[in-house]
Order: sequence, then C-alpha cells, then structure tokens
Amino acid sequence: MKNLLITTLSVLSSVLSYAQRPKELVIKINTQNKVQKIDNFGAAGAWFTEGIAKNWPTQNREQMAEWLFSKEFDAHGNPKGIGLSAWRFNIGGGTAEQGDSSGITDFRKRVECFLRPDGTYDWSKQAGYIWFTKKAKAYGVENLIAFSNTPPVQFTKNGRGYKTDKDYISNLKPEHYDDYARFLTTVLKHFEDEGLHFNYISPVNEPQWDWYHAPGQGAKQEGSPWRNDEIAHVAQSLDSALTATGSTSQILITEAAQLDFLYTRTGNATQQTQAFFNPKSKLALTGLRNLPRLIGGHSYFTDKGDSSRIAIRRHVADTTAKYGVTFWQTEYSMLADGYREGKTGRIPAIDCALFLSKVIHDDLVYGNAAAWQLWNSWEPGNPDFDTRYYLIALAPSSREYVDGTITATKNLWALGHYSRFIRPGMHRLNIDRGDKLSREQIAQDLMVSAYANEKQVVLVAINYGNEERMLKPEIGGLKVKGAEVYLTTGEKGVDMRRGNVKRINNGLFSIPPRSLSTLIFYKNED
Repeated sequence: MKNLLITTLSVLSSVLSYAQRPKELVIKINTQNKVQKIDNFGAAGAWFTEGIAKNWPTQNREQMAEWLFSKEFDAHGNPKGIGLSAWRFNIGGGTAEQGDSSGITDFRKRVECFLRPDGTYDWSKQAGYIWFTKKAKAYGVENLIAFSNTPPVQFTKNGRGYKTDKDYISNLKPEHYDDYARFLTTVLKHFEDEGLHFNYISPVNEPQWDWYHAPGQGAKQEGSPWRNDEIAHVAQSLDSALTATGSTSQILITEAAQLDFLYTRTGNATQQTQAFFNPKSKLALTGLRNLPRLIGGHSYFTDKGDSSRIAIRRHVADTTAKYGVTFWQTEYSMLADGYREGKTGRIPAIDCALFLSKVIHDDLVYGNAAAWQLWNSWEPGNPDFDTRYYLIALAPSSREYVDGTITATKNLWALGHYSRFIRPGMHRLNIDRGDKLSREQIAQDLMVSAYANEKQVVLVAINYGNEERMLKPEIGGLKVKGAEVYLTTGEKGVDMRRGNVKRINNGLFSIPPRSLSTLIFYKNED
C-alpha cells in the first residue's frame, strides 16, 4: 500500500510538473525552402536632422549614428547598434529658404533645396542631412536611397512645396518634367562624384493624398499628389536623364500611401502594380534602363486588426507575384491607432515595440516584402510611453532646437532584431509550425520567421503573449553548431542583450512573455 501511494504521488507530481511547463512550439525549417530574397532594412533621417547635425552636441549625433548604423559589439557581446542596411535621404524642395512665407508652420519640417532660383546649385545646403548620410556610408550601410516629397518650388504651379488646390493633380508644372528629372539626376551625380552613391532615387511620395492646405491654414510638410499617368511621365523623364549621365542609380516607385493602393481602390493613383507592370497597361514602365520591376508601398493605415492586416499583405504578395514585381515596404510608423489594439491610456514602450515587430513580421511573411524601411529615426517624444513615431526620442532643450538629449527606445531594438542579423542577400524560409494555429491566432501568440544564407540560419521570435513559451527549432538542410541568442523585454536595459534566453535540454529555447528574441544558428564547418 505504501509503495502504491509513493508511485501514485510520483505520477501526480510528474503530471503536475508537465502541466506547469511552458507551452512548447516545434517549428521545422528546411534551408532549401526559400521564399523572397531580403535586400535591406532601413530608416529615414528627415525633418529634425538638419538642426541636430548642425547644433546638437557632437557626442549626441555620434551616438545616434552608432545606434542606427553600427554592426560592432561591446565587450559583453551586445550589439552597439542595429546595423541598418539602408538609409533614406530627403532631397528638399526649397521651403526652408522661403521661411515663414513657405506656409509650413513647423520650421523643422521645411527643407532646403540645392537648386537656386537662377538655375545654379548651392552644395552647402542640407549639410545636416548630408552629415548623417556620410555617417551611414562610413559605417558601411549598403543602400543609400534618395527621395523627394516635392519638386523644387520654382517648378511648382503655385510656388509652394504643397498644394493649394484640392484636385489630386501634380503640383509640377507640365513644362518642368524634364527639368525636375535633370535636377534629381544632377544631385545624384554631384554626390556620386563626392563618393556618396545613391542606389535608388524615389521621385514621388504618397501620390494618393491631396497634400492640400488652404492659404493661411498652414501646411505640415512638403508634398504633392500624382496621378498614375503623371508618375509614368516623371519616371520616363528621370530614366532618360539618368541614362544620359550613365548613372547606375535605380528608380523606386511609387511610395504608395497605403498598401491597398498597390492592387485595388479607384481613383487617380490606384491599382499601381497593374498600372505600371502589366504589359497590357498603357502606362507600363517596362524597358526603362534604370527602372527595375520593383514597387514600394507604405504600411500606414493598413495595420488595424489582425485579420485585415494579414489579408491586405497577402493581396500585395499575390498581385506582385502575378506581375513579377518585387515589393518593398518603404515607410511606416504607428501613425494611426491600430497599435493600441483596444487599449486606452498611455501605451508602454515595449507594447509599441512588439506591435512594430508584428507589422514587420506580417510585411515580410505575408506580404513577401524584400525590404522594410521605417519613418522616422527620431522625433521629440517620451522614450517610455507612446513611442509610436520614432526609434530615438529627442528632448530639445528649447523651442529653437539648438540643443537637447537623446534616448534609444524599445522600437530601436525591435527593428534591430531584424536589421542587425538579417543581412542583404539572405532568403526568408518557409517554416512548418507544429501547433497548426490560424494566422490570426499566431498574431496573438508566438510569431516566428526564419532567414538564411549559406553559413547561418536566423530566427526572429515575437512572444506576444503573457506567458513564457518554449521554442524547439528543427533545422534541416544545414548541420548547425551552437546558437547565439539576443533578447529584448520590457525590463530596463534588456535591449537586444546577448545570452539572456535560456537554452534548455533537447534543443528547447525559453522565450519570455512579451519579448523579442533573435536566435542565430551557425553552420558546422567540420
């Protein structure tokens, strides 16, 4: 009887112990089961950059550059930065020179223009923007991307960097298409001669919006709408100008304001994948020397609700695949309120970071994005709550914006879990999940995506739940040795820290609740 009781208690103890163990997820990965090739992860350095680079303490801007661009590790093996592989540079339209008469109320969002009204160039302009771009180059950032929100104001219909007519038609005067193309090409060539090669030039931005501000109301920034036929016109003019100079820079279109404009909607700038890459379209941009089969769109306003967000990205993937086009997600921040997911009040930084990482996951996994770029690198704000717009929080010391302090947010490291370790040329891999959850269930559970080259496999795991999880990767097609693990949680200082994820026996990895982990498996060369 005594032995039976001991046996019974032992069995019950084992059952209870098993029941209390964190839930386990087995994922199977075949390194030959490749999906899209990853080109880059990037961010933009706009608006506040000019004043920072010119006026703020040197150690601040050097630290900002290190956080964004460095691929080095500290003495403890922790990343010094997130190793971006793309940097977006804004070519201004001249609203800064107009001052208050520009109509743009925030002086920090007015941008200088290299082109003077008399047709000559002043290369001393945008010195702050150029400082950070040169830093990106010095750190080895692989892709520099130039983009324009408006043509130079001397080429616009109203002499402004935005619209004063709500007609959804380009603000560029019809006679200045070639002039605008030559301007962009001249800027690229100047910096090429100085050792700054821009891999891509993006001539239009969010063409679907009206960018309208009535006289006296005050505008927020530079911008212009563009119809599809106008985009085709500027792309053709730009291709001719680039060809004439022998430039190898490629044209990036269309920077669609929402992802669904890439495949559906009605209006002047909709169904853009079909418009520009269906060979039967009258606007097809095939055969242009400097325009690849590449289209960019922004994930704004298409992030609310797991089912809707995933469905939109699957439509993007299906449409771009149908026409043989590569999709890039070229701009995103938590501009709308989707990141709240029903929560009220202040949203903690780790919740913002987890939502950001979820959007990145969905853009890559369901949208098959080959590149992912964020707006914006830095803005004034709180580093601990509602970090919806930025990677680095700025605290200006005055309204004149001549000094201030900086803080890295959880968003920086959330992007870093992808950008630092998923390098250009890697392929995303399909994975087989053992739990067979639906896509919507996965979005509230443990999200995992996989990437590989010939030497390593990288997993990014987002534990969106409130309980610890156990992850068991089974990798086929690559004999691996060991693993490096990096972790970010809501805890202060746990920001892409190395070795904080516990590896358990039998190939299990403990993934803490509400956390991001990157696991790197290296090929065994023996």
